[in-house]
Amino acid sequence: MTDALAARVRDAVAAVTDPELRRPLGELDMVREITVAGTTAEVGIALTIVGCPAADRIERDVRDAAASVAGIDAVDVRVGVMSPNERRALTEKLRGGRAKREMPFGPDSLTRVIAVTSGKGGVGKSTVTANLAVALAAKGLRVGLIDADVHGFSIPGLLGLVDDDGLPPAPTKLDDLILPPVAYGVKVISIGMFLRRPGEDAAGAVAWRGPMLHRTVQQFLTDVFFGDLDVLLLDMPPGTGDVAISVGQLLPHADVLVVTTPQAAAAEVAVRSGLVARQTGQRPIGVIENMAALTLPDGTVLDLFGSGGGEEVARALSSGDGDVPLLASVPLSPALRTGGDDGRPVVLSQPDDPAAVAIDAAAAALAVRPRGLSGKPLRLNV
Repeated sequence: MTDALAARVRDAVAAVTDPELRRPLGELDMVREITVAGTTAEVGIALTIVGCPAADRIERDVRDAAASVAGIDAVDVRVGVMSPNERRALTEKLRGGRAKREMPFGPDSLTRVIAVTSGKGGVGKSTVTANLAVALAAKGLRVGLIDADVHGFSIPGLLGLVDDDGLPPAPTKLDDLILPPVAYGVKVISIGMFLRRPGEDAAGAVAWRGPMLHRTVQQFLTDVFFGDLDVLLLDMPPGTGDVAISVGQLLPHADVLVVTTPQAAAAEVAVRSGLVARQTGQRPIGVIENMAALTLPDGTVLDLFGSGGGEEVARALSSGDGDVPLLASVPLSPALRTGGDDGRPVVLSQPDDPAAVAIDAAAAALAVRPRGLSGKPLRLNV
C-alpha cells in the first residue's frame, strides 16, 4: 500500500507544470525520490538553477499536487538543484536535437511567424501587437512575442512585465538557453529585460548600429527557448531600417501585418514598409487601422486622424500578389490607452470596449489560418 501510494504521489507531482518551461516536471526530469510514511509524503524535486525565480510557485504547486492524493495528509517538499550534467541533458532535450545557435523558426517550422510593422512611429503598433498576442493566446494558441523594436522597446510595460520601479524582469538563463517570462499566456522577450542596472530607476537606453542590432535579433530567434509555438509575433520598429532588413534576411518566409492610422500621411509611409517586406520575400497578410473614428456618448463621431488610411494601405498592397485585407479598424479608445499604461491589455480587462472588439476580430481572422504541413518536411524517426 505504501509503494502504491508513493507511486500515485509521483504521478501527481510529475504532472505539475514548470511555469517557465511550460512542461511537466516529470518530462523535465525534475522529480527526485518520493517516499510515504503513514499519511506523510516526502517529495524531492530539483530546480534548474540556484535562485530560480519560479521556485516558490513550483514548491507550492508540488505541495498542493501531492496533498491532493487520497491518503496523504501532510507533505514535506525537499528542494534541490540540478547538477551541471543534468542541466546539460535538459537543454539538449529542450532543443529537440537542434544544434546550438540553430534557429527553430526556419522555412520548415510549423510556427507561423508574423512581423507587425508600421511606416511611422506613434501609430500604436506596439499596443496593437501586445493586445493581438494576448487575444490569440486567449483563443488557445501558443504564442510568443519578440519585442524587436530595440531602440523603442515598450512590450514589457504594455503586458505588465515590470516591477514596482517600472523595470522589466531579467529572464532566467539555463546554460545557453534564455527562458522568456510569460504574461497573459504569452512568452515575451525584449532587450529591455537585459538593460536593467542595479541602483538605476529605469532601463538603460540602446545606442546601437546595424551589426549589434542584427546580432540581437538573431539571438532572440536562436537562444530564447519559446518551445512549440503556434504563432510568433515580432513587434518591429517603425520604418524600413536595420532591424527590418535583418528580420527580412533571417525570416524571409514571415507574414507581415501592417499597422497605420487613418491619416493619409501615415498610410503612405505604411505602404512602403509592406513593399520592403515583400522585396525580402515576406508576405503582407493584412492591415490594421488604429486610432480610427471614435463615437462619443452623444452620438457624434470624432475622426481626429481622418479616415480611409487603412483601406488605402490594403488597396495599395493588394495590387499584384493577391488580396491584402483590412483586418480591423480600431477606434480611438481611452480604455486601450489606460490598459497599456497599467499593463492590463484591454482585450482582457475590458473586452466589450470597441477597440478590444476590433482587435479580437483581427485575432480571430488570424487564428483561423492554422499552421500547415504543405511543402514542409516531416521529421520522422524510422
